[in-house]
Amino acid sequence: MSRWEPNARGRLERAALDLYRERGFEQTTAAQIAERAGLTERTFFRHYADKREVLFGGASQMEKFFVETLSGAPESSGPLDAVAATLDAAGELFEGRHEFARQRQDVIMASPELRERELNKLASLSRAVADTLEQRGVPADAAHLAAEVGIAVFKVGFERWTGSEGTRPLEEFLGDALRELREMAAGR
Repeated sequence: MSRWEPNARGRLERAALDLYRERGFEQTTAAQIAERAGLTERTFFRHYADKREVLFGGASQMEKFFVETLSGAPESSGPLDAVAATLDAAGELFEGRHEFARQRQDVIMASPELRERELNKLASLSRAVADTLEQRGVPADAAHLAAEVGIAVFKVGFERWTGSEGTRPLEEFLGDALRELREMAAGR
């Protein structure tokens, strides 16, 4: 194996997902992922702390994106409108990644450990959104409610998108879920 491996993270991500789908998450080791990717186990651990992080490694970038986008929303936006604008922009993070996201979601749903990890990552994202709203001057209770609602909309829209054929972009599914929520809140 060469010392420098182009796109090592991407190769590890693809190899892990393939193995998780073939053998199951619990039966797959970091060494097997590295071998499938044509890399060393040491290279695997340079990129990921453990085999779960291959599926969740993008969480920090997503959180950063949410915080930066939400921070840039117009000051005149109410908390839910600011969160809605952030959700609308979030679709760009997943452009061209429907098949990977669908396969990733299937692996996560098949493992109680991974479902718990996914919920923890979403809870962390919700805290970051609530903190950002508070920094924008939204009272704590309202900030936390808007954040939780926003993450619920994201979760529902994302699950619908990954369950679809991928012909419509994620932002449309997120918009649909938000519209449904607003209609329910209005009593329709």
